[in-house]
Amino acid sequence: QVQLVESGGGLVPAGGSLNLSCSTSVNIFKGSTIGWYRHVTGRQRTALARITAAGAVTFSDSLEGRFSISRDAAKNTVLLYMSRLKPEDTAVYYCNLAPIPNPRYWGQGTQVTVSS
Repeated sequence: QVQLVESGGGLVPAGGSLNLSCSTSVNIFKGSTIGWYRHVTGRQRTALARITAAGAVTFSDSLEGRFSISRDAAKNTVLLYMSRLKPEDTAVYYCNLAPIPNPRYWGQGTQVTVSS
């Protein structure tokens, strides 16, 4: 049973921007820290950013300030804003609880492809 649904991925040229959305139920969203992760084929899934229920954010140093995150309580949604995208950002992007994801909550993810 999918608990979180990612959307917004697509094909974008290097240097471009993309916004991803993570929709979930109010039971999961309310009071939870939600994070974004990505998986590159052949590598382990890595954490990118997370936002607490109070709005405090944490980012991976590897992002070099290119991504930002926000949450919309009215829509039970967490958004990931990605800018200055690089080909190495190509991956499947997921959302889940953070900093410890719940294995039952992994969804299909959304594919982001950055062309050089």
